[in-house]
Amino acid sequence: VCFSGTVIGVVIYTGKETRSVMNTSNPKNKVGLLDLELNQLTKALFLALVALSVVMVTLQGFVGPWYRNLFRFLLLFSYIIPISLRVNLDMGKAAYGWMIMKDDNIPGTVVRTSTIPEELGRLVYLLTDKTGTLTQNEMIFKRLHLGTVSYGTDTMDEIQSHVINSYSQVHSQNSGNSTSSTPSRKPQSSAPKVRKSVSSRIHEAVKAIALCHNVTPVYESRAGVSGETEYAEVDQDFSDENRTYQASSPDEVTLVQWTESVGLTLVNRDLTSMQLKTPGGHILTYYILQIFPFTSESKRMGIIIRDESSGEITFYMKGADVAMSTIVQYNDWLEEECGNMAREGLRTLVVAKKSLTEEQYQDFESRYNQAKLSIHDRNLKVAAVVESLEREMELLCLTGVEDQLQADVRPTLEMLRNAGIKIWMLTGDKLETATCIAKSSHLVSRTQDIHIFRPVATRGEAHLELNAFRRKHDCALVISGDSLEVCLKYYEHELVELACQCPAVVCCRCSPTQKAHIVKLLQHHTGKRTCAIGDGGNDVSMIQAADCGIGIEGKEGKQASLAADFSITQFKHIGRLLMVHGRNSYKRSAALGQFVMHRGLIISTMQAVFSSVFYFASVPLYQGFLMVGYATIYTMFPVFSLVLDQDVKPEMALLYPELYKDLTKGRSLSFKTFLIWVLISIYQGGILMYGALLLFESEFVHVVAISFTALILTELLMVALTIRTWHWLMVVAEFLSLGCYVASLAFLNEYFGIGRVSFGAFLDVAFITTVTFLWKVSAITVVSCLPLYILKYLKRKFSPPSYSKLTS
Repeated sequence: VCFSGTVIGVVIYTGKETRSVMNTSNPKNKVGLLDLELNQLTKALFLALVALSVVMVTLQGFVGPWYRNLFRFLLLFSYIIPISLRVNLDMGKAAYGWMIMKDDNIPGTVVRTSTIPEELGRLVYLLTDKTGTLTQNEMIFKRLHLGTVSYGTDTMDEIQSHVINSYSQVHSQNSGNSTSSTPSRKPQSSAPKVRKSVSSRIHEAVKAIALCHNVTPVYESRAGVSGETEYAEVDQDFSDENRTYQASSPDEVTLVQWTESVGLTLVNRDLTSMQLKTPGGHILTYYILQIFPFTSESKRMGIIIRDESSGEITFYMKGADVAMSTIVQYNDWLEEECGNMAREGLRTLVVAKKSLTEEQYQDFESRYNQAKLSIHDRNLKVAAVVESLEREMELLCLTGVEDQLQADVRPTLEMLRNAGIKIWMLTGDKLETATCIAKSSHLVSRTQDIHIFRPVATRGEAHLELNAFRRKHDCALVISGDSLEVCLKYYEHELVELACQCPAVVCCRCSPTQKAHIVKLLQHHTGKRTCAIGDGGNDVSMIQAADCGIGIEGKEGKQASLAADFSITQFKHIGRLLMVHGRNSYKRSAALGQFVMHRGLIISTMQAVFSSVFYFASVPLYQGFLMVGYATIYTMFPVFSLVLDQDVKPEMALLYPELYKDLTKGRSLSFKTFLIWVLISIYQGGILMYGALLLFESEFVHVVAISFTALILTELLMVALTIRTWHWLMVVAEFLSLGCYVASLAFLNEYFGIGRVSFGAFLDVAFITTVTFLWKVSAITVVSCLPLYILKYLKRKFSPPSYSKLTS
């Protein structure tokens, strides 16, 4: 083998060993609860089929080749098994998905599954992310705290004037024509022992925020008036209206936009340098020597820069208060102010700096490069070298950024709670911020008690805290990810049992895997249906683990949206998705499923009666074409039109979310409703067959035509009986099926025993147009349907369903 060239590097982790693949879990195949319930009923029907066939052979007396007769009976009664059920349900699911996507009230909604729209009507637990889901993920700079003085939105102009003053003095000194006030201020601000003025501290803080980030300004090319498609580089560079910022986090963009609003603008950035524009229009260049990106473990990011004009080297760092409190010099205000800001619902960042001499930096750089080249424990060694710099840093400021709630979050959460859905908020934010958002979004009502689970690290502490929590009633639970981990390790069942009784649960500082674990715990311990909603890649595991996953297309990309079963554009759309579409999908599928079973049972009952009358002969009542036509062209359109049925108008379902609560009990489809339909089928099948035999004793050959006509009319009337709100397409479906049947009486007359020699007699086609035929068919149909109509009327009169009270 001949090798040429030199080895530059070796790729070790590929394919399944890459970090992104190792962090993903295989999504499960989701099956709806309704499908599982219908499977149980289908098994019951199969047992009924076998039992009925055995009974027939037994009554026959096991004469002759009885096992052959057994199989013939199995085939004759095979219509008991609703083979068309799967087709009808899948077509129904496709129709529900189409209706959801075409709903103008929830624009942009995408249905990415064709199997579980009914799950939207059976949810008990909703697990939601916070940032980007309940909130907009659009940050607004609200607070700058310097320790002795705090600036809010109403005092930002003061910061701006301080920044303008400090930079005007710097440039006037540099140009040699300093103002009279400058000499007195300069020693004050630069002398190390004298306490710095507020102006210089603001200047330092704003400069640190403007430099310590990973933001890149981007200049969009726009078509000019003259038709030019691009600006020259020189024209493009610093035009403010043409600039946008790009960063991995919206927090960082907000901070840079804020420094621009107070006068210090980031105008250019590449790998090695960045340029700031001062209020006076001067460009300051800073060289990037090192950058330490933010990680979820370190919870901070740092940057080392060199000022081009002075040559000074400065190490800036910003991060979460938990990470920064041990790094900055001793102070007595940081912890308290962080708590205050968090209680206002603000996201906090601590900014600090450290000046380095050339020797200090060179020493650091050599150790840092050496650590990066080490083969063993590289990450630990690199972290240790960086930590050697992170000591006794000068605390500059604390920033507070607000992430506003999405539109109509409060009424939506209120609606979901009234619908009997328990809401759990799983977030990576700190405890105080998560609690504040839970209150402001009305996830936790203002009057409700909140039990904040103290941090626990041992089994004993967890036991004590659980006992304290057990003594409280009807209070919301707020727990951190670390405490949750400890409790689940030792007291999993007890914690889940207590948490499930809470009206709301907030889990803060949660990792993506913890979110998915909580979903699985709820499914395992409660057996109820869960729904997870989120907007980012960190919510994908939770969305895939839940029975029903909903993704929001947000600022964090489309990972959650693409991994979910349903994708929406705003959190408020979930109200209509569940209350209207979920409710309708479940009730319609339940009605459709039971009606398809009834359709098979009624014709099997007629076959059983026919065989019983004729000495248990295994002879088919209806020939091939009629049996095929019965389940398709004669009854398919009206039965399938049940997918358009609704018990209440959408506006009413949204106004009374309590209607949704009934669905979780599963009363629309149960063994009770199934048995009612079985009894209806047996009654109607018996009446149709016995009626036909009774009324047509002398002309027995007409039994097929009579009974089948009465059967089709009964099915059409039963669809009409089941429907709660008529739609014009339902009326079309009814008349279309009736028209198809009447036409087939003329064209398929040999199958009806009309117009052919049968039992030695030739029968006339004109028979079906006689008054006798018509009144006798009508009589049988009335006897099979009228009692059911009367029973339905009486039930509605004396025990009306909840929805009928709203529509009357």
